[in-house]
Order: sequence, then structure tokens, then C-alpha cells
Amino acid sequence: MINLKKITPLNNEFMEKIGFAWHTDNDNSSYIADEIVQVKASEADAYYEAANELYDMYVNAAQHVIDNNLFHEIGIPFNLVDIIKNSWENDVHWHLYGRFDLAGGLDGKPIKLIEFNADTPTAIFETAIIQWAMLKLNHMDEAEQFNNLYEALKQNFKRLITLGDDNVNFEDVYEGWGILFSSIAGSIEDERSVKLLQYIAKEAGFKTDFSYVDEVVFDDNEGIFKDNENFEYWFKLVPWESIAIDEGELALILSNIIKNQKAIIINPAYTLLFQSKGILKILWDLYPNHPLLLETSNEPLKGKKYVKKPLFGREGANVSIHDENGTEIASNDGEYDSNKAIYQEFYEFNQDERGDNYQAGVFYAYEACALGYRKGGKILDNYSKFVGHFIKD
Repeated sequence: MINLKKITPLNNEFMEKIGFAWHTDNDNSSYIADEIVQVKASEADAYYEAANELYDMYVNAAQHVIDNNLFHEIGIPFNLVDIIKNSWENDVHWHLYGRFDLAGGLDGKPIKLIEFNADTPTAIFETAIIQWAMLKLNHMDEAEQFNNLYEALKQNFKRLITLGDDNVNFEDVYEGWGILFSSIAGSIEDERSVKLLQYIAKEAGFKTDFSYVDEVVFDDNEGIFKDNENFEYWFKLVPWESIAIDEGELALILSNIIKNQKAIIINPAYTLLFQSKGILKILWDLYPNHPLLLETSNEPLKGKKYVKKPLFGREGANVSIHDENGTEIASNDGEYDSNKAIYQEFYEFNQDERGDNYQAGVFYAYEACALGYRKGGKILDNYSKFVGHFIKD
């Protein structure tokens, strides 16, 4: 059983004042839990090591997909294959950040990979800002957490220019290149999350601006513009697969922009290889029985309890759990039911005394850098709660 500490919650007025407006779910319950998870230093270290090892494995798996032309197997839209290859082959297409979703890690339960949100991960604001504020409000040492996300992002923004570990020469080599940050109009969570990233990039030393996606001007031969101003980088909190499926013309333009070296897109197109849950099967093929992995197949597992997931999906939509005989025992509806699916061995999450399940989210920005939790039912969905943590042995 995991250890929880009751805390005084942040009030809504304070959260709104600092820009965190999605603090209440549609059922009027608080999205931010009034408890935090006690994590041992050794457990935090294990999460750190696991995410770092998994990232290296993902890189190898992505290379395997490219070398063996397995794009169709993991559901990559055909109109993104060239842009993925182009972004993969050039180091300037730097992966800014992602979030590993992990089961276990507490109370002696081994860590297992659930999936990697490598393209458009959420919970940045919750992890980087809200966790810190919760500890401070409760007169706890805000440094007593595995949470360096803000600084890690700041340093990784600089690596867009320096392309390496050492950023001391950033100011010497930075020549005023700008980053245009974009989200889709109408989502306050997406907009505020993107603007937080914009603020961090500005602190790192970049020229920045913000524009909704439908206001950005794209030109195959000239690049990316806002109000006639050209930007060398475009950060978009829009999934690559959505661009491919819903905005085929834009996908082609972006492919030409990258081919013509007129702009760099963040996160790069190759992160879609990581984002696809189809790569979980590739990982199992390359690293069978690896202690961080769960058996995953393109077909239902025989004689094992398993989880069926669409290759591309979010917040537990169209996920179902099946028993050893293949009988469905839990499921969520959603908009991804037409997607190809993979089948992953079922693994129990850590639970509290009420039976709530806890999934660890470990952010990766050049290296593993932060931890936060989501809690909910058997299938974590958009009603799952964010739970902070503190380190204490």
C-alpha cells in the first residue's frame, strides 16, 4: 500500500491567479488531489534510471522501424514518412520533452512501461508549478521532490541551438532565431501550457511569440510567419497524427518547409514513432522479457489478462481490459474506435487503501527530470486526478 500525506489544498483563486484555470473537472470535483504521495529517495532514483534506459530503448526501436520500413505496422500515416525520416536524420530537430507513463515503482512493486507521450504530453503546469506550490503552502521543503522540469526545459531549449550537453556558449552562438508557440483556439489548458513553455523559452534567451494555429501562415519555400514576421522554430501543441489525418495539405507544406530547411518544428515529426503505441510491440520484439517492459502484441494475448489500446489515443479513450479468456471486463468509450489496436499485458498499478490506482508520469527533457502521479479507476481517463509527491525515507 502506498503512503499518502494529507495536505491543505491550493485554493482555486490562487491557481487562477498563476494561470492554472483547469483546476475543476466537469463533475465539479477538484482535479488536484488534496493528498501527496510519499516517495523514497531510492524509488525516485529508480524512476530516473528507468526513464533514461527506456529512452535509449525507444531510440533503438525507432531506428529499427526506419531501417526496416515498419511505418505501416505502427500506424504511421503515409504522408508523414518523409518528414519523419528528414527530422530523424538531422540533429537540429531536437526532442524538447516527453512524458513516460509508468506503473509500479512504489512499495517494492517493479516499474513497468505503460506508454510514452513523446509528441504532445500534458501535465507540464501541474508538474513544474503546482507540485512546488503545494509543498510551499504546506510549509514543506519544496526541494524535497523529484522535480527539475522547469530548469530542464530551460536548458533543453538552449540545446535547440547548442545541440549538446554544455550550454555555456548559448549566448555566443544564438543569433536571434525566434520560436512561435501555438495551440488550438478554445482550449484554455492547451493555451496556458503552451504559454508556460513560451515563458521558459524566453527565460532561456529566445525571442518568442504566440499565435493560435489557425492564425499562423505557412509557406513551402519561405517558412513560418506571424504578422509577416518569419520564425525559425514553430512549437505546436497539436499531435502530428492529427495534422496528417485532418490537415493533409498542412502536412505536405510542413514536409516541404523542413526539406527546404526553412523552419524546425518542435516536437519533431519523429516523436510520432515514440508516441505510437505500436512501438510497444517493436520494443518487446527487440527486448523480450526486459524487466521494464510488458508483453505486447498485434493480436490478443493467449492465456493472459491484457489491455487493448488504440495506436493513437488519449486519456484512456477506447481502452479496454480483458481477462485470461479474452472476455472484456472494463472499457472506455471514445473517438478512436476505428484505430488499429495493440494488446499489452495487464499490470496492476500501485493502489491506496481506497483502491484508487496510481500511474507515475516521468518527464524526460534530455534526461529524466520530474515525477508526478495520476490517480483513478482501472482505466485512467480525463477524470483522473493529478497527485503531487514528496521525498521522504
